[in-house]
Amino acid sequence: MASHEVLLAFVQAATQGSFSAAARKLGKSQSTISAAVASLEIDLDVQLFDRSSRKPGLTPAGHVLLQRAEAILAATSRLEMAASQLSQGIEAKLTVALSDTYQSDRFESSLSAFEQRYPDLELECLIAECEDLIALVQSGRAQIAFAEMQADYPADLEHKTMEERSEISLYVACKHPLAQQARVDEESLRQHRELRLATVLNPYDSRCQGRVWSAPSYLMLLEMAQGGFGWAPLPRWLVEGFGAGKLQELNVRGWPRTVAVDALWSRLHPPGPAGSWLLAQMLQ
Repeated sequence: MASHEVLLAFVQAATQGSFSAAARKLGKSQSTISAAVASLEIDLDVQLFDRSSRKPGLTPAGHVLLQRAEAILAATSRLEMAASQLSQGIEAKLTVALSDTYQSDRFESSLSAFEQRYPDLELECLIAECEDLIALVQSGRAQIAFAEMQADYPADLEHKTMEERSEISLYVACKHPLAQQARVDEESLRQHRELRLATVLNPYDSRCQGRVWSAPSYLMLLEMAQGGFGWAPLPRWLVEGFGAGKLQELNVRGWPRTVAVDALWSRLHPPGPAGSWLLAQMLQ
């Protein structure tokens, strides 16, 4: 297999237009570049340059293999960058867990910057709610979470409230009987099935009375509501993105409600350098 230096000499000779220009670019002698290219031609058993003229040019085979050589050098560069980051203690994988109550343009822009800074780091995004998000961070399954604000947290968690706010309102399918009422009171709600959020770790709620269906995610509740199975509290951004034209917002006293979101991370196993960088971007 050709060495990195030999491939680099070939690529520079091809892109710079001459062996002498490649030598100046790489800080080598022209004879070193010529020898490297000749060695590569012997190893590959193919002529890369047409030397019949004063200024050698790529042969048809040389054009094809130039693309392959450039791809190998790019992959080698990514490998070296990844190895350098790992040797500096940067984590190989980062898991971020998010609540559907959190919708922010900042997250998308931060991910774009994150990709540029850590192109080879594996990123995993999970969707969960409330107690499930807390458990993911406590167990180390996720390093960072963005969760609907809770009144208190376990002592092993750090948290900081995000600037963005979300709104949750009550929705039903457009064909649902409640959708025909100009104003809906609590008694009317009790006469119809409630679609309630219930996390995996805390599926039962003492407040649940009467006909109740539950699910661990707002998106599942949205799909139930679209099916006409009952009314559900849903983040407005989620309805606008996935339920527009299929769901009717109910006019109920006290709704919509503003929801704050907290960033969570563990004191016992805090995020590594890449996770800390992303968290700082989100909190700034």
